[in-house]
Amino acid sequence: MLHLHLPHLILGVFALVTTGICFVPAIASAQEQPAVDRTGALRVFLDCNSCDVNYLRTEVTFINYVRDRTDADLHVLVTTQPTGGRGTEYVLKFIGLGRFANIEQSLTYVAPETNTADETRRGFAARFKLGLVRYVADTPLASRMDVRFDAPKQAAATVRDPWNFWTFRISGGANFDGEESQSQKSGEAEFEANRTTDRWKIEVEVEQDYSQQRFTLDDGEEFTSVARELDGRVLAVKGLTNHWSVGGLGALTSEIFSNYDLRTRLAPAIEYNLFPYPESTRRILTLLYSAGVETANYREETIYSKTSETLVDHRFETSLGMRQPWGEANASVEISQYLNRAGKYRVSASGGIEVRLFKGFTVGFNGEASRRRDQLSLRRGDASNEEILVKQRELATGYQYQTFFGVSYSFGSIFNNVVNPRFRNAGGF
Repeated sequence: MLHLHLPHLILGVFALVTTGICFVPAIASAQEQPAVDRTGALRVFLDCNSCDVNYLRTEVTFINYVRDRTDADLHVLVTTQPTGGRGTEYVLKFIGLGRFANIEQSLTYVAPETNTADETRRGFAARFKLGLVRYVADTPLASRMDVRFDAPKQAAATVRDPWNFWTFRISGGANFDGEESQSQKSGEAEFEANRTTDRWKIEVEVEQDYSQQRFTLDDGEEFTSVARELDGRVLAVKGLTNHWSVGGLGALTSEIFSNYDLRTRLAPAIEYNLFPYPESTRRILTLLYSAGVETANYREETIYSKTSETLVDHRFETSLGMRQPWGEANASVEISQYLNRAGKYRVSASGGIEVRLFKGFTVGFNGEASRRRDQLSLRRGDASNEEILVKQRELATGYQYQTFFGVSYSFGSIFNNVVNPRFRNAGGF
């Protein structure tokens, strides 16, 4: 008599099913036919980090989507930036390749904050299709294309804005989780006000965060960690030209971790952009200088025997951002110094780059590092082991860093047209 243990039986069934699945692609490949005949269709490389690509593949079916730029007739580079009303501006750069070389155009789509995700993707798809027309017109599919214009039923009335470009946002939330030996609860609340025009930018932000962690140790003793933080920021900027801007900023914070009962800063600032501001979605290189007055009230006495003080500082920051057909890059360097505290400064640098070296092969790197000599708020006395482990207290350090490096290589079929959502949430263990 043959005896099978349950685990062996399960493994046997799994192996049988897996073996059967291996034959499915061969059978399916002989039976499946494309839903749309795309012979001779325009080959498009859609380069967008914030698009609903599956929706576009389903709705825009008169092109062939390809996985790599080198296989494309057209590279569509999509960049985004926030609008004054907390919406999103999408800039679609159509870059012709091969027989369409030097045929380029740019279109813009603005999605208001009040849009649902579906409204945004439908609006983007309409602008995407509009930009494709001049290229599809030179393909065999042109004879099956049609252009429609929906004429307005009546003349549009002049739009009056009772809010004068001001937008407001209030949000909040709470989280609770735990188990027998530990629990955590946290909450946050935020208020934002914004007014953005071509020449003026005004922002007001206030955010409150609270979290509490409870741990039951092996000896039955309980340890509780509390983190509370209040942050506020006011920014007012006036654009002078396409390269110069001036403004002022104010900030306040209250934080247990950094020993600040209340910290404030007021500073005027000036900025120069090497590239015109309208090109900021694809390239921006700014030089920013500010000088201000800072006040600090500490929760506990610091290692410098201070409970409060007034500081004068200045800061210089240069920042680069690029999104180009070859990939994207960003970098920034900030130098800050206290003018009335000798030797107290900070130098920080961060950056990242992602480059397509050749077909299907991408290399990416990002990192940040800082040299710190400005920790004026450090508490007097030693930190306990618990405070160190749960990061409840800032510790003295001369530097900080973080790095990441990655590579990606894809190969196989150049086409990327089909959407198949079956079993999309199925996982392993």
